[in-house]
Amino acid sequence: MVHEHYDVIIIGTGAGGGTLAQGLASSGKKILVLERGPFLSKEKANWDSQEIYEKGRYRTSEVWYNKNGKPMDTPTYYYVGGNTKLYGGTLYRFRERDFEKVIHKDGISPEWPLKYQDFAPYYAQAERLYEVHGMRGLDPTEPPSSEDYPYPAISHEPYIEQICYALKDRGFHPSYQPLAIKLNEVDRFLSACIRCNTCDGFPCLVNAKADADINGVRPAMVYPNLTLITEAKVLCLHTSPSGREVTGVEAEIAGNSQIFSGNIVVVACGAINSAALLLKSANDQHPNGLANSSDLVGRNYIKHNIAAIVALSVKPNPTVFPKTLAVNDFYWGEKDFSYPMGHVQTLGDINQDRAAANTPPFIPKAILPKRVYKAVADRTTGWFLMGEDLPDPNNRVRVKNDKIFLEYTNNNEEAFNRFIKRWIQVLKSIESHSNSSFSIYVTTKMPFGYQCGTCRFGEDPKNSVLDLNCRTHDIDNLYVVDGSFFPSSGAVNPTLTMMANALRVGEHLLERLR
Repeated sequence: MVHEHYDVIIIGTGAGGGTLAQGLASSGKKILVLERGPFLSKEKANWDSQEIYEKGRYRTSEVWYNKNGKPMDTPTYYYVGGNTKLYGGTLYRFRERDFEKVIHKDGISPEWPLKYQDFAPYYAQAERLYEVHGMRGLDPTEPPSSEDYPYPAISHEPYIEQICYALKDRGFHPSYQPLAIKLNEVDRFLSACIRCNTCDGFPCLVNAKADADINGVRPAMVYPNLTLITEAKVLCLHTSPSGREVTGVEAEIAGNSQIFSGNIVVVACGAINSAALLLKSANDQHPNGLANSSDLVGRNYIKHNIAAIVALSVKPNPTVFPKTLAVNDFYWGEKDFSYPMGHVQTLGDINQDRAAANTPPFIPKAILPKRVYKAVADRTTGWFLMGEDLPDPNNRVRVKNDKIFLEYTNNNEEAFNRFIKRWIQVLKSIESHSNSSFSIYVTTKMPFGYQCGTCRFGEDPKNSVLDLNCRTHDIDNLYVVDGSFFPSSGAVNPTLTMMANALRVGEHLLERLR
């Protein structure tokens, strides 16, 4: 049975879907937003690091499988706002060259069919929508912009400021991270943010993080033409007998199956789940999955090369909110290495629970008392390193017996490993200048990063899934608006590009609906 008909159905409320909902809400069009999860509860556990790091309180219990068929931790959250509910709020524009063909040490990052200037106005809109704080002119790799950030940069605390000065003394160009944090440092009475130590990786108990829920979905819900249904898991998409239109969106709600219809259907479940939904929706007209005549749905999954370096000092680090500093001097390589290496930024606060949760496996946790973890955590500075991994059709999302498999083999590692070593050298070089006296460095490579690339966009239906407006080549009324459309991943946080693209596609959809 098909329920009510809508002008637009949006599946998912993360960086893509939540932003798109906000962009379309004022149009007067009849819009349905389906979200698999509920609103994330405001509770003390939001800021409980033991619940977050050791118990994984908000992470889904759903199991995904690796290329060897073994269960793996599932790096996703099902709530209104999606993964942005627990993000650190760092919103970078891609570098201008990220949209061009880039030669890496281990391969090629492909050219985008659209360029930076095509996204620039939507970057500006997204920065305003998500209240980004930053400062232009410090980062030598930043792309051109005709306007300043909407809000001033969030200041460094003294310990981080010393590191910043030490980096400048060594000839580097540290800059402020562009942050979607609702902090007013001029008048704290007008500030939603209290500058606490439970931000990066935590839900915000006081709604001071500009995420896709708070700044996207909730403002959209003011409009009576928009309907949000939470805890609605979309099971599959149905098409017409010709296979050219999606005629039904089947969702499980409160244990019952319901089917909704819409003139336009937008999938925005995140690059992994969006690809999985298209594959699960295979039918006689689309035997390999919807929109998959190119056999590229789920392929070219990219997630970045990511590592954390924890620098342990003999001196305490009293910083409460350290996630303010970034360095891009190695983004395109260095003097004797002409290949891109990556981006580095300070991590959020490392406390004893985070330290305990990341204890090397060869050290039994029971051996070390909590006071040891606290002593270590009080003397650490965390660094987050990100490099580009390269699209590979064999790195893919696959569905078998309704289970999701991630078949992924690391690549472009030589440049990234060099980057890790070089950054440790940089930290050692500033020991005496930064008053931090780093002495021990622990590097952890992370198995998951940002989901991108599983339904790349392009002009040729033979080598892309989506057209330039993110409409599927094969199905006229089906769009994908999340990180799936990326041909390459760059080496800065991709979330702002997802948001900007959602605003860009939203503009196209409004023209189409007229």
